Amino acid sequence: MLSPTPYAYIQFEQMKKNIEQMITRLATHGIDHRPHIKTHKSVEIAKLQLAYGAKGITVAKLSEAEVMANGGIHDILIAFPIIGTINLQRLQVLHEKINLRTTVDSIQVAEGLSQVGERIGKPVDVLIEMDGGTHRGGVQAGEDVLHFARSIRHLPGIRVMGVLSYFGQIYGSQNITEIKSTAEQEASMLLAARSLLEQDGFSIEVLSGGSTASSFFPDQLKGITESRAGNYIFGDMNAINLGLMKSEECALRIRSTVVSKPLPGYASIDAGSKTLTSDLSIIDSTYGAIVGMPEVKLVKLNEEHGYLRYDPNDSSLQIGDLLEIIPNHSCVISNMNDTLLTVEAEIFTGHISIDARGRNY
Repeated sequence: MLSPTPYAYIQFEQMKKNIEQMITRLATHGIDHRPHIKTHKSVEIAKLQLAYGAKGITVAKLSEAEVMANGGIHDILIAFPIIGTINLQRLQVLHEKINLRTTVDSIQVAEGLSQVGERIGKPVDVLIEMDGGTHRGGVQAGEDVLHFARSIRHLPGIRVMGVLSYFGQIYGSQNITEIKSTAEQEASMLLAARSLLEQDGFSIEVLSGGSTASSFFPDQLKGITESRAGNYIFGDMNAINLGLMKSEECALRIRSTVVSKPLPGYASIDAGSKTLTSDLSIIDSTYGAIVGMPEVKLVKLNEEHGYLRYDPNDSSLQIGDLLEIIPNHSCVISNMNDTLLTVEAEIFTGHISIDARGRNY
């Protein structure tokens, strides 16, 4: 036992292998990697990704960007609309000291960013966000993106340098064929937008797309300039169930102890919703997989308990047993831990600080 359970840890060599393979996979098709760090929220891991060849990083929120910039990372995409006086003041501080870009999908956001650029005499680089189909944000493809680009063209404090999309619906795919098809749709949309905008005189340098799912098939993404894949670094049951990764490739694990067996076929562990994600599996109603024990199902979570169900005739589960769990969604786990343990060849090697934990604003 490395620590009192429950605890989360990283198989460090596997994580490094995941990084190297993703960057190589994308580079083979001429695509840069700008990983989304919301999966790990760690300056150390982000720097490792850069050392392996990533061209910069992506963050979701200003606070993540602030942490990463203070940690010495100076090429950051904030893939989120920046709105409001306080946030624009924070953006200005960052813009003055690092290579920063962000997204726009409304005139209100564009005007605020332009004011920042004008104040310091340094235009803010922006990517026009396009709605990939989730309707979470973004302008629509086709004439809408052209009309929007024209509506912000006159703003002196911004520079339109590209377009960005997120096709989150790819995680609802039923098979690899659907994943490839969605990836191809994303690339086609971005390429069509570039053509439309360049015909109107815009200089489009960046086509930013790519999730973990689509980035396993970069031949379908060919033509985009960068992928923002993030989840691949750890992997999880969602990636396994989509057919993207094998269990041994999942670098983030949870170690937990069986603490009670109230009835035959019923047991509980000391890892609940404060340790694991409450996200359900994409294929059934379970909350993670017990490594090496497929007959044992994790069917419910309270804050401090996980509920196991199994056939007592098929399992020798005992109170005190240590279990290893692959979570359904690894991106949630980092944000619940100040540090993650690191393991190499089953030997504890140290801790990684989760520097941007709780930085969701």
